[in-house]
Amino acid sequence: MSRLFLRTLREDPADAEFRNHKLLVRAGYIRRVAPGGFAWLPLGLRVKAKIETVVREEMDAAGAQEVHFPALLSAEPYKTTGRYADYGDDIFTLEDRKGVEYVLAPTHEEAFALLVKDLYSSYKDLPLSIYQIQEKFRDETRPRAGLMRGREFTMKDAYSFDIDDEGLDASYDLQRAAYERVFRRLGLEYAIVSAHAGAMGGSRSEEFLHPTPIGDDTFVRSSGGYAANVEAFRTLPPAPREIAGLPAATVFDSPDTPTIATLVALLNDRHPRGDGREWTAADTLKNVVLALTHTNGERELVVVGIPGDRDADLKRAEAAFFPAAVEAATEADFAAHPVLVKGYIGPWSAAGPVLGGSSTSGIRFLVDPRVVEGTEWVTGANEPERHVLSLVAGRDFENDGVAEVAEVRAGDPAPDGSGPIELARGTELGHVFALGRKYADALGLQVLDRNGKLVTVTMGSYGIGISRVMALLAEANSDDKGLAWPRSVAPFDALIVAAGKDEALFEAAERIGRELEQRGADVLVDDRRISPGVKFKDAELIGVPTVVVVGRGLTDGVVEVWDRAADTRSEVALVSVVDRVAALLEG
Repeated sequence: MSRLFLRTLREDPADAEFRNHKLLVRAGYIRRVAPGGFAWLPLGLRVKAKIETVVREEMDAAGAQEVHFPALLSAEPYKTTGRYADYGDDIFTLEDRKGVEYVLAPTHEEAFALLVKDLYSSYKDLPLSIYQIQEKFRDETRPRAGLMRGREFTMKDAYSFDIDDEGLDASYDLQRAAYERVFRRLGLEYAIVSAHAGAMGGSRSEEFLHPTPIGDDTFVRSSGGYAANVEAFRTLPPAPREIAGLPAATVFDSPDTPTIATLVALLNDRHPRGDGREWTAADTLKNVVLALTHTNGERELVVVGIPGDRDADLKRAEAAFFPAAVEAATEADFAAHPVLVKGYIGPWSAAGPVLGGSSTSGIRFLVDPRVVEGTEWVTGANEPERHVLSLVAGRDFENDGVAEVAEVRAGDPAPDGSGPIELARGTELGHVFALGRKYADALGLQVLDRNGKLVTVTMGSYGIGISRVMALLAEANSDDKGLAWPRSVAPFDALIVAAGKDEALFEAAERIGRELEQRGADVLVDDRRISPGVKFKDAELIGVPTVVVVGRGLTDGVVEVWDRAADTRSEVALVSVVDRVAALLEG
């Protein structure tokens, strides 16, 4: 340890939010060099390499072969597939001295597809699965949380190539099963959830999420087995209702009611319901105005009608309108569209339709899946301080489609009928995509089939965030004292601490270390001539799973063995300590 490139810190770094970030820096595993960019120090590289070994073993067992691409790639293939525009500001772009455009690859679908196109031409060459472990780059708006969300990160990305959809399904299932084995071996809890494909595209997409309070994703799950990322959750719509016999729409004065809460209060005060129950926010239609910025730069306003007891979820809106960027409409947007009377917006007025395809405003009107034919709503009348009662979907207003932008709540029914859902926080460990022919079509990846006819290859894409996995392992395997790595990824199997000044302590520590190495263990000996208290704090901070302390008990033929994860300590006879530690490593 006296020669190890390591400096531990006693204070948390100022920019660290989560425990894994604090401890990985303090324990000397990583060091910040730029916003969202870290240097990997010897301890960090050891842990990262062990994670990669687990991933490689399972990829190889699934029949995939390893290759390696540069991170700097021509921008042209990304433009051909449309992802150059889809990624927008999230992708790093640059030009060389000749003005040729390049990207720092966020993922490598295009490069892999072109490599296979260059080398393979027959169905006999397929199926094929190839992968790499390599650095990726994304221009995060606010890089944070250390390794969990940086601008440069290590990723395993694999790609499958098949002649038909049946082959793709088989390749997808192989990779999916390999991911389960990886995360089980690493000891990371995971949930497999349906997900939005985003810029990747494809017909099927699932995320492996690690449930954690510090997660940046919300996902839903039911007791019956349904699970989905909140962006991919689909609302179970009610059955259409009978329109005949419903009261006519009626416009009424509603002064000082620009919010749902004030509207409900006025309704209960001045317009009591005939059935005796009170009005609630769920009886109202909230019309959310969103501004979409399309990939061609065009800005478009859309209005989405959602039940008034729910707020809009911007992440769900981004998924619903992808690849357009989504934000709430600004005051300038309202000024440019005076037909939208802020606080009193609705799809209908006494003069006729205001929003939707049958209106003259040109503003698209979309609705929540709960707004089905025959449902009655109280909503804005598009006049200052006026609302309308008994506005009936399918009779008084039409829509231009359905958009899932309303927040998801615990207790909502799962779309597969498996019961009410609960919400949980999680962070993405990996993602699997059945890409289909999106990239192969765009890049001309074809092979000859059995009949000598050119057919387009179908692809899958499968990613694991190596550096993020390390951060989550650190978060899950730590306490207030420091890290406590599982044996499968720990930087060393054992740490031998010489705790004192007597030279005999150092000689015994070195001897124990050598004997353990002869038994196949990877050992670090703390031979520093410093205070034992500092050594003990460093041992707890660094998190090697087994620590042997050679101290005052040596005169009695006894050393102390720590189990860092269990935070327990026991005295062991010197003559049997090597056998004891070796047994721990084997078992």
